[in-house]
Amino acid sequence: MSIPGTLDRSRLPQHIAIIMDGNGRWAKERGEDRVYGHYEGVVSVRSIVDACGELGIGYLTLYAFSAENWNRPKAEVDALMELLVNTIRKEVDDLKKNNVRLHVIGDFESLPDICQTELNEAIDMTAMNTGLNLVLALSYSSRDEMARATRLIAEKVAGGSMQIEDINDKTLASHLYTSNFPDPELMIRTSGEHRISNFLLFQLAYAELYFTNVHWPDFRKENLYDALLNYQQRERRFGKTSEQIQSDKPGQVH
Repeated sequence: MSIPGTLDRSRLPQHIAIIMDGNGRWAKERGEDRVYGHYEGVVSVRSIVDACGELGIGYLTLYAFSAENWNRPKAEVDALMELLVNTIRKEVDDLKKNNVRLHVIGDFESLPDICQTELNEAIDMTAMNTGLNLVLALSYSSRDEMARATRLIAEKVAGGSMQIEDINDKTLASHLYTSNFPDPELMIRTSGEHRISNFLLFQLAYAELYFTNVHWPDFRKENLYDALLNYQQRERRFGKTSEQIQSDKPGQVH
């Protein structure tokens, strides 16, 4: 599908975050094992990465595996880790060719050694790319991320390199996994759930939230365009009034 003419390319979010939900339900609806849905979900990842690259989106963060997902049945977790390894191996050449740079946030060391190896190689191979930044949230928990950041700050205060009065929201942000990324302006969750589920709780403070009933394995470029068109219909005020936003626009007489 071509990019809709009604989509304003000058008003796209710089950073999109997606909770890729519904793989298991999609598979069950088809009488298949849950793992089948995860494999099909990779096709959607490829489609959305391509779409974001075509649109010139700067950052795409995908909630690929939460810290809570370790509590799923062992067979499913093992299959997901195998899928992660195989997908990275298969896709890394295309990521490099398409100028996509890979990043990972989360408890990296909790991943199996083979996953860490493959991911590190892919991160190194794409490190010089200057297009879309693809951020995979793996073994990720936003609460754990904030607790980790708090410990890092506390260590600096205890060591004398930081004063308590110097701590503010920017201090916390600079100690998060995402310290080198802009905050997402748009968060998309598929499959009909209306929760954030411990995903980028600090970073999503001013994000527009978009929920769709489409299961992730069915989510394609046209669904992303729908989310972006919806995003462009919203007024982002950041605590200001509508009148202030209008008067702040270029070309307006104050």
